[in-house]
Amino acid sequence: MKNFISLLMLFASLFLLAQQTAFKFDFGGNRVEKGFIPITPFSKFDKNIGYGFMDISGLKSIDNGGNTLTGDCITSDKPFYFSVAIPEGNYDIKLHLGETKGVSETTVRVENRRLMLNNIKTKQGEILEKIITVHVKDSIIRNQSGEEIGIVKLKPRERKYLHWDNLLTIEFNDKAPKVCSIIIQPNKTAKTIYLTGDSTVVDAQYEPWASWGQMLPYFFVPTEVVIANYAESGETLKAFEDRHRIDKIWNQIKPGDYFLIQFGHNDQKYGNSTKSGYRKRLREWIQKIKQLGAIPILVTSMNRRIFDENNKIVNTLDDFPDAMGEIAKEENVYLIDLNELSKTLFEAMGPELSKKAFVYYPPNSYPNQPNALADDTHFNPYGAYELAKCVVKAIVDQNLPLKKYISNNEKNFNPNKPDDVNRFHWPKSVFMESLKPDGN
Repeated sequence: MKNFISLLMLFASLFLLAQQTAFKFDFGGNRVEKGFIPITPFSKFDKNIGYGFMDISGLKSIDNGGNTLTGDCITSDKPFYFSVAIPEGNYDIKLHLGETKGVSETTVRVENRRLMLNNIKTKQGEILEKIITVHVKDSIIRNQSGEEIGIVKLKPRERKYLHWDNLLTIEFNDKAPKVCSIIIQPNKTAKTIYLTGDSTVVDAQYEPWASWGQMLPYFFVPTEVVIANYAESGETLKAFEDRHRIDKIWNQIKPGDYFLIQFGHNDQKYGNSTKSGYRKRLREWIQKIKQLGAIPILVTSMNRRIFDENNKIVNTLDDFPDAMGEIAKEENVYLIDLNELSKTLFEAMGPELSKKAFVYYPPNSYPNQPNALADDTHFNPYGAYELAKCVVKAIVDQNLPLKKYISNNEKNFNPNKPDDVNRFHWPKSVFMESLKPDGN
């Protein structure tokens, strides 16, 4: 009987933990701020308590005395990951970064390398408070009342992804990441920007692969809007429906939210034409989005890295970009012409320099990679970042409603003048894989 009662108490505590949506964590040593959960270098993730570090090797605490919350911190010489079991939803995360008697340099990404804060430097003794807003999702489809009505059919490779694991995972990276505290609160008012698409949009987990979708959060102000990326490698419009990814969104999108759609690469790859369901599905999606009170934005697929003898980009996407542009006019919805912007960007880079934006690497650059990588479709972080800036440029130049939520992070981008790749800042994550994403 005693064991049975103990088991019931354990299940009850786990249930309550699974429902908890607000947390306060004090990172450091033995001194703990009142009302905060202590996190030390030995706080390895434990599913029974629902939080902790993915790997505690290399972690250390620094305690300079003084303020209980900010006088100590946790740091490491390599990237470290902190996870929290939390229900799906939108959350504001307040971070205190820095050290009271030293300097720091921290880049913050969440889930599958979703860029939130880039190269945050603190001066000697400076503590900075930063807020990020994060969308956390799981694969269960719930109706607006919260009842479970289905499930997203994940691919086998997706089951390893950090954005389907029922946890919020925060990556702290850079030369000297120093974290004093994390405060997590639900955000019920932020407008959600849903992203749908393929491997050029997905939150890619592994270096050196990346997409513009996972760079986009960096360019938006926190607390007011949040990026919810539901794209996946290899998907077509039809596959997105068949795997119930679209049903997941239909059952949670709210009036005033935004819905970005970029499909074409794989629709073309699988032998589809714009007349065999592509236009029909796009129109159906647009009508449904409008019915739900949300705002659709179409995004034409970016070009592949294929040049002609005059160093001009060759169209390899048939009439898919044109079809999307025509539907945008017919349905009177916003259009971001990433196809045209990418053409300008890649031609400005030229045939050789543009390889620096794609997954072009010599053998043994990454684990289990005996052969060179030469991919003219998929991007590395630099290329993904430049394409995200193209998307932001279109929002600003066309004065789309989303413009008011764009932050001051490099607003004035000119695709005719790409950023210097040697000045691009991207400390690598620990997750690396040479296996090519689905799709082409």
